[in-house]
Amino acid sequence: MLKQRIITALILLPIALGGFFLLDGGAFALFIAIVVALGAWEWARLAGLEAQPLRVAYAALVAVLIYGAWLAPALAPWLLGAAVLWWLAATILVLNYPESSRYWGGLSGKLLIGLLILLPAWQGLVLLKQWPQANALIIAVMVLVWAADVGAYFSGKTFGKRKLAPRVSPGKSWEGFYGGLATSLLLTLAVGLQQGWQVVDLLLALVGAALVVAVSVIGDLTESMFKRQSGIKDSSNLLPGHGGVLDRIDSLTAAIPVFAVLLWLAGWGVQ
Repeated sequence: MLKQRIITALILLPIALGGFFLLDGGAFALFIAIVVALGAWEWARLAGLEAQPLRVAYAALVAVLIYGAWLAPALAPWLLGAAVLWWLAATILVLNYPESSRYWGGLSGKLLIGLLILLPAWQGLVLLKQWPQANALIIAVMVLVWAADVGAYFSGKTFGKRKLAPRVSPGKSWEGFYGGLATSLLLTLAVGLQQGWQVVDLLLALVGAALVVAVSVIGDLTESMFKRQSGIKDSSNLLPGHGGVLDRIDSLTAAIPVFAVLLWLAGWGVQ
């Protein structure tokens, strides 16, 4: 398994880095759209669509909607706003699982939820890429999430006692969450001090980082919730040793649109 994970990572890493940081404009939007469409194909299975043609049709629908969003950039605030509302709702659903499953709306509701997860993630990345600080912003949100993951892993292993969401993901603990949050905040503080940010800007950055990290955890737990409900361990086996695309990007699908909204509201990233 470890050998398989390493081989897959060595193949995917240059593709991912090239796609994220060497492509621009329509090529970048298309690259992200392909990743999101693969995630949609996986989500269709989590939603309950077992037949392959139906899963492909759902992925195609997501691709068409992405193309529509590309042609109508004025929709960006609406997509990102919908994402913020969805992740607030997802927090309630995760905390109240399994009772909350009655509010998912069956197959149609779960397919709609997939749109609320995937489309804003694409929109958020495309928006970040269009801003002058494009690659730096994309790196920033990814590092925030990954730092939180690493901090949560080690603090959870060392101190974890109180379960964060035992009915959704028994392996996660509050101690792990606090450790991950602290790691990301310390990193944000270090960057802010190195860049010479004013006190107000630094405080806003710390609050924003905390919100992004918190919602990234909800993104992870949300996918876990739907996988648990459907009895599926991995979203797919597209990435040998790593599971599926959604298993790799679940935290980012939540963090990216919220990160973009916070920057937009603060006037950062467009200067």
